[in-house]
Amino acid sequence: MRKSKETMPQKIYRDLCEAFGQVQGLLENLRLLGVRELLDPPDEASLPVCPVASASDDGSSKPCRPESLEEIRADLGDCRRCVLSEKRQHIVFGCGSEKARLVFVGEAPGREEDKQGVPFVGEAGRLLDRMLFAMGLRREDVYICNVQKCRPPGNRDPQADEIAACEPFLIRQLATIQPRVIVTLGRFAAQTLLRRQEAISRLRGRWHAYEGIPLMPTYHPAYLLRNPASKREVWEDLKQVMSRLRGDDS
Repeated sequence: MRKSKETMPQKIYRDLCEAFGQVQGLLENLRLLGVRELLDPPDEASLPVCPVASASDDGSSKPCRPESLEEIRADLGDCRRCVLSEKRQHIVFGCGSEKARLVFVGEAPGREEDKQGVPFVGEAGRLLDRMLFAMGLRREDVYICNVQKCRPPGNRDPQADEIAACEPFLIRQLATIQPRVIVTLGRFAAQTLLRRQEAISRLRGRWHAYEGIPLMPTYHPAYLLRNPASKREVWEDLKQVMSRLRGDDS
């Protein structure tokens, strides 16, 4: 005798009964474990911001969330934390993707950046764009920022009190983005993040680490405009970065 085929309503009813039985079993197991109430998960937007030093894993049971770049920028506000604010035209916070796998960190805004409020938009910025193109990337794929958010007079190196006022915002930017690789452009950016005083010629070309993130120092595009022969060295540095992003390096 042929077995009659199960109709669609019968199959749906059977599946619902099986699912209901599984839910009953799960609830009974929870009851035996002492669980008396199931709470809705908290809305992420209502959670407190994770401490910067442990934004990815604070090791505690308290739920928290990483802050956004918009929140960091809002906290920076119309910054008057150091004397650089007295002569600046615009704060240069940063640009690019908040989910970037690669972050470029420069030194400080120059004249064109100060005018427009965007990092790397002058002649050195156009060279950086060509470097990105050679890597198969666009500005929208990476994040670009500087150690300092305001232009120092005469493009001098920032002073210790200026760094102390501004660097915490860079630290928060990097903690929010959590890139896979950081590239520092120029001596000052490398020395600031690595807490080392070696010349950029000694730091570049070798992997370092910032808060567990691989960091590759290389020459600043402005230096390459004055010393075009060094472009070959920078390209070798960037090839290592591309290899790391592809996962070819551990």
